[in-house]
Amino acid sequence: MDYEQLPAPLPTGEFHGVWSMNTVRAADGSYSVAGVPLAQIATEFGTPSYVLDVADMRTRARVWKTAMDEAFADLNGADVYYAGKAFLSKAVAKWMYDEGLHIDAATEGELRTALAAGVPGSHCGLHGNNKSRAEIELALEAGVAHIVIDSLSELDFLNDIAKERGVSAPVYLRLTTGVHAGGHSFIATAHEDQKFGLSIATKVAHEAIKRAHAAENLNLLGLHSHIGSQILATEGFKEAARIVLELRAWAATQGIEIPEIDLGGGYGIRYTDADPTPPSTQEYVAALAGVVREHVTQTGLPAPRVMIEPGRSIIAPAMLTLYEVGTVKPVTIDDGERLYVSVDGGMSDNIRPALYEAQYTAALANRASTAELTRTRVVGKHCESGDIVVHNVAFPSDVQRGDLLAVPATGAYGRSMGSNYNMLTRPGVVAVENGRAWMILRRETISDLLALDVG
Repeated sequence: MDYEQLPAPLPTGEFHGVWSMNTVRAADGSYSVAGVPLAQIATEFGTPSYVLDVADMRTRARVWKTAMDEAFADLNGADVYYAGKAFLSKAVAKWMYDEGLHIDAATEGELRTALAAGVPGSHCGLHGNNKSRAEIELALEAGVAHIVIDSLSELDFLNDIAKERGVSAPVYLRLTTGVHAGGHSFIATAHEDQKFGLSIATKVAHEAIKRAHAAENLNLLGLHSHIGSQILATEGFKEAARIVLELRAWAATQGIEIPEIDLGGGYGIRYTDADPTPPSTQEYVAALAGVVREHVTQTGLPAPRVMIEPGRSIIAPAMLTLYEVGTVKPVTIDDGERLYVSVDGGMSDNIRPALYEAQYTAALANRASTAELTRTRVVGKHCESGDIVVHNVAFPSDVQRGDLLAVPATGAYGRSMGSNYNMLTRPGVVAVENGRAWMILRRETISDLLALDVG
């Protein structure tokens, strides 16, 4: 796709649009979210800022919950775990819980954030390929719904800790299904040559099932699969589900009943107007339910309770990043000219374009322009040539210092993968709803960074 010729689409209010459903462009060219002008947010809260459309996010969570409840009503029910790695704060954790979702945590920090928000431990799960003793002990103390085991050594480690504490640890086994899906090799997580999971192909998963079932202080509740991220079709999910359920059926032949399965996340979204529209939430869920229904019919086994872990599909479209334009510089290249537009953030607030070559788009957010569109690259202020915010976009050629620039769909893995490279402070997160704006994560300050420097 020639992104150089592609401007940002206008907000449409559609569920699968690039912008959040409550983003509006006025006749004067200015943008607002949930009734709050972005220019007002820039004045009150500064730039860069992440802007979270609360109603949009909650709607997406509710759609997942409703779809799963309906699709699995005639089976054994279902639960939706919000993948906290995408973005988590106390406010977001509480909103997810209020919508009936559980929280999937991958670290002590994520689990403590959920607990601090008032989410019961029973509504949390703990992931991670290298859990510390402290993380496992916290999970056991909190009474989490399950701990996902990622290796045979971790199986023994967890059993020993549970034995010391005189408890039985509820566990899932994370499987490597061999199904490769996702937008980049770094985010495809079910192939063999990577750090996650217990291989089905080499029978390590089979051994893990036997060992977990026999372990004195483990309660084998479920099997888990996560095949990748930013997946825009149902086929990979269906194939992985079949493989997980086949292993569940094998376990039954060994006298081991496994009552739950977790089919992970990875449901994709649109970042630019060139991206295909993903399947609807209902289509994703119907595909999974169909495979589970086939499994029950073919094996005669009781239906498992089914979990999924959407993150990006809930939070990413609900958030944008608001920047102020600084240096604007035309650069002559082999086939003409490219306009470099520098903003007051960069790879420290969104590493995905540099890390994954992820494509985003950008819009002039504070005014209209009748100027000719020109091929543009939006870059940050870091001392790094790969510091790119938007690789290519058709942008008004009269963009100038002081303009506001908005990049949509930055809710997932923007703030959560943020850094302090070049000692930049991470932006705050501003929530907006019904014409009101308030900070849910404050902006870092240089004083914050210096307070860490005890040398």
